[in-house]
Amino acid sequence: MLGVALVVFGALSLVLAVFDLRHHRLPHILVLPGLACALALLTSAALTGAVPERLTGVWAAAAFAFVVLLALHRARPSDIGGGDVTLAALAGAHLGWFGWDAVVTGLGAGVICGGTAAVGTVLAGARGIPIALGPPLLMGTWWALLGVMW
Repeated sequence: MLGVALVVFGALSLVLAVFDLRHHRLPHILVLPGLACALALLTSAALTGAVPERLTGVWAAAAFAFVVLLALHRARPSDIGGGDVTLAALAGAHLGWFGWDAVVTGLGAGVICGGTAAVGTVLAGARGIPIALGPPLLMGTWWALLGVMW
């Protein structure tokens, strides 16, 4: 089940990254079903794989990531959209399977990648150009996931 969850998340990551780059938004119609699917698959993997302790990590990390990005969204609603908030929960659920180190590394790397893109845009003289946060957040998440799996 974990493998299925990661494959589904991989495919959804590609779709969401391309969509966010093109449209500068992450539609809830894609992210929320992905989150529900991820929570169902990861919960099933924890319960059927005799590792119920992972269940707490999955749900707690999803909630943690959601709350952190929600706070950032409330502070800067023009910079961080609602889709970024739900995407953080989706990323947090997958990272939570592997523990809090993966959660902090993945989300932190995603925010750093997004901040680096924003600084690069400003330094290039392109002020006011919107930066999509979804792709950097997904890149940081996958960087952490691949790091803990290999």
